[in-house]
Amino acid sequence: MLMIQRILITGGAGFLGSHLCERLVAEGHDVICLDNFFTSQKTNVQHLLGEPNFEILRHDITLPIFLEVDQIYNMACPAAPGHYQHNPIKTIKTSVLGSINMLGVAKRCGARILQASTSEVYGDPEVHPQVESYRGSVNPIGIRACYDEGKRVAETLFMDYHRSNNVDVRIVRIFNTYGPRMHPYDGRVVSNFIRQALNNEDITIFGDGSQTRSFCYRNDLVEAIIAMMNHETDFVGPVNIGNPTEFTILELAEKIIELSGSSSSLIHKPLPSDDPTRRRPDISLAKSELGWEPKVALAEGLQQTIDWFHSISLRDYRPPTPNFS
Repeated sequence: MLMIQRILITGGAGFLGSHLCERLVAEGHDVICLDNFFTSQKTNVQHLLGEPNFEILRHDITLPIFLEVDQIYNMACPAAPGHYQHNPIKTIKTSVLGSINMLGVAKRCGARILQASTSEVYGDPEVHPQVESYRGSVNPIGIRACYDEGKRVAETLFMDYHRSNNVDVRIVRIFNTYGPRMHPYDGRVVSNFIRQALNNEDITIFGDGSQTRSFCYRNDLVEAIIAMMNHETDFVGPVNIGNPTEFTILELAEKIIELSGSSSSLIHKPLPSDDPTRRRPDISLAKSELGWEPKVALAEGLQQTIDWFHSISLRDYRPPTPNFS
């Protein structure tokens, strides 16, 4: 028998947050979607507004809030480089002050809280593939540090609240994720390439395209996050969540051109500062602790994402910041 939980999802109108809302509402839980709509929009959760077990709050987690909940998924933070670099101080405040505020709610309510951390805590890794015990190679004064170091501090806060105040925490490190409901102007490589390919525009590759990423489809990612939240052991993480199959950026561009039937050509621009050259998760821990591994192959997931991009009108989406290309 399902035990109905009161669940708060920060960043609940974002790409992954909205899918978590949808899934947990369908399971019958009382879901509160909290978002300031900086890089997300209401259309992601519009179809849930009539559901009696769903509500939405416009709020910024850098400010305190008092709610009564059983679980908290802390998903709020700009995650695309163009967005988090647009206002770096705001970005690090979201990770640090936001975590302090949400951990305070969890402590007061006795709620379990999950932190959506990131593979960016590994920086430009010197260990490949990346394992959770690797401490990373991050430039603390670089243009990506507002996000990388913000997420690292958030992990520190979660573990200190856990050790000092017995707060029930979970930490997942999310690697590159894609799928329907990505913001077309989020600046991520998958959405950039698909948008350019569907318009038969030149596809912009930064560097020579040999840098690698591992792409996990959103359905697989959501399954892992929920499994970690509901994992009833003393395992709190951090745990890598991602697809261990590695592709070069050039291979990704060529696959998107093929699947979309595009006539786009490839152009190259200089590689941004501190951009990781290799990124691939070791998911041994997720397999052993959660019994989880991704199921959706890249070609299948890309086709579903391309089909979704075909179904929307780009006029309905505004670039959240000037840094969207």
